This record gives sequence, C-alpha cells and structure tokens, in this order.
Amino acid sequence: MNPDAAADLKELSATLESIEAVTDLPALRVEIADLSDQAGQPGLWNDTEAAQKVTSRLAYAQGDLRRLEEFRRRLEDLPVLYELATESGGAEGDQVAADADAERAKLREDIASLEVRTLLSGEYDPREALVTIRAEAGGIDAADFAEMLQRMYLRWAERHGYGTDIYETHYAEEAGIKTTTFAVHAPFAYGTLSVEQGTHRLVRISPFDNQGRRQTSFAGVEVAPVVESTDHVEIDEKELRVDVYRSSGPGGQGVNTTDSAVRLTHIPTGIVVSCQNERSQIQNKASAMLVLQAKLLARRRQEERALMDALKDTGSSWGNQMRSYVLHPYQMVKDLRTEFEVGNPGAVLDGEIDGFIEAGIRWRRNQS
Repeated sequence: MNPDAAADLKELSATLESIEAVTDLPALRVEIADLSDQAGQPGLWNDTEAAQKVTSRLAYAQGDLRRLEEFRRRLEDLPVLYELATESGGAEGDQVAADADAERAKLREDIASLEVRTLLSGEYDPREALVTIRAEAGGIDAADFAEMLQRMYLRWAERHGYGTDIYETHYAEEAGIKTTTFAVHAPFAYGTLSVEQGTHRLVRISPFDNQGRRQTSFAGVEVAPVVESTDHVEIDEKELRVDVYRSSGPGGQGVNTTDSAVRLTHIPTGIVVSCQNERSQIQNKASAMLVLQAKLLARRRQEERALMDALKDTGSSWGNQMRSYVLHPYQMVKDLRTEFEVGNPGAVLDGEIDGFIEAGIRWRRNQS
C-alpha cells in the first residue's frame, strides 16, 4: 500500500471513530433492544400514533447501526485489498489497486455524509419536519416553481425511504400551486431540512409565455419542527377563527361533497393554516392545530434567533434568497450561501439535493 493510501485510511478510521463516539454505539444497541421489545408487545397498535413512533424510531436506529457497522467493515476490508494488489502484481494487481482506490474514494464520500449528522445538535434538530412552500413573485411561473419544489422535496424523502403527509395544497388557477404544507416523518428531518428555508429563485424560458421569453420567479420555503407534547405551545381558542369549507383539487374538482376542510386563523399573529387531506372535519381540525402549533413554535424560535443575531451583529437572514435554479441560458443550480453548485438542474429537481443540504449544515455550523 502506498503511503498516501495508508495515511488516508488512518484519517478515515479516526473520522469514523469520532462518529461512532458521538452516536454512542452501546447506547444505540440498548435503545434498539428496548424498541424491539416495545414493538413486540401485543397491544402496541392499540395506540396507532405511539406505535408508529416506536416502529419508525426502531427502523431509523437499526439503519444507523447497520450503516456504521457496514462502514467499519468496508474500512477494514481495504488494507486486505491493497495487500492482494501487491501480491498479485502485473495487470491483475493494477486492477485490484484501482478497485481499492475507487472504494476508498466512495467510502470517504459516504463517511463525510454521515459525519454531517453529528453537526445536528440543535434543540429541535431530532424532530420530524413540517415544510411549507409558497409561490412568491413571478405569477404563474412562480406557482409552477412552487409545485416543482414540492415534488423535489417529496422525491428526496422518497429516495431516503421517509414517509410524508401532505396536509394542504392550494392550487393556482392556471397551473402550479399557491401554497402547500407537508410533513416529513423521519428523525432529524427538521435539523436536516431547516437549511432549506429561504427564498428559491428560478430562471428559465417560461412555458407559459407565447413569446418564449426568459422569466425569473420566486418561491419561499419555510421549515418548522413537528410539535411534541413537551413543547407547551398554548393556543387560546378565543384567539382562533375557524372556517370550514369544501375540499377541492386541481381545476376545482371536488374531493368530497361535505364541508370537511378546515382553516384556522390565529388572530394575534395572523398565521393561517388549513388542512383538507382527511375525510372528517374533526381530523382536519386536529391536523391543522398541529401545523399551527409548529408554526407558532418556529415563530418563537425565529424571534429568539433574531435577538441573538442582533446581539452578535451577524447581519445574516434566513429569509434572504438562498438558491438559484438556472435552466436558461445555461444549466446550473447554485447555493448562494455555501457556493455549492451542480450543473444538472434536472437531477436536483428530481430530489438529488443531499449535496446542498450537507453544505448548508456545515455552513450553518460555521456561522454559529
């Protein structure tokens, strides 16, 4: 094995040891055993919500352990591959060495991605996430862009095997959506996706312009942590206006024939949320209350963060434009905070955003 490869393997081993220490493998194994015991209890599914939390957390913890054990095994296999390359010699040895180099490069990339998780240490980072996307300036193109972003995040969640629930979607008249709110059900979804918050910008030849002119449009992304029972987000019913209406889909087609959709307006803050994905008005109101609580919690955190930013005089703002998607006159997606960019917007809009998320998490850590 050449000295550079040996040094790289030593560094990778140290990084993996650090991740294993932060993860606390003995505690993780104990947690998996405890969750497995809970999952095996006969009455588990008497409480569907609690059962889903147990099984979701168990699957996630098992995935973490399996991933770490796999990385350690791959790391331990590499010296054997390099030794085999030396023993084989000739063309065969060169090929084995090339395979070992490729595996080492891939392992370095995988470990770096996993290392990002250790940077998620905020109070609410382990929570599931509520994502709201709004069409902003740009008319019909902005509405279309908002729908493209919704698909991007849902595809990202699907690629990772994360469950999602769309709570409400308000469709624009011609195409696209005015606003949508959906949940991403995975531990650390909030910490991971919170770096996506801000204004996204799209530049392209508008498919809605008869003259084929270039159009710039904007959509806003808001990410909030899912509220848990320990958060104590008090909402006085007297401060709420509750409206019920008939659910509808694209083109005004009825989803059902009863007034089951619910819109909540929190009068003191002006926050408005709605839910129409359930058949029951009671279920929709309960879901809308969860979304409202999450938004109030996020608002409280933003106010606290704004105060800290003012004290630190950082001048940073999460509401500023943070990413550009350029489809014309060239192809590029670029994060304006981290400078991370790729030349394949199609892949990004199909959910391949891990590079942007990882760069954003590292950038945020450096700002603190």
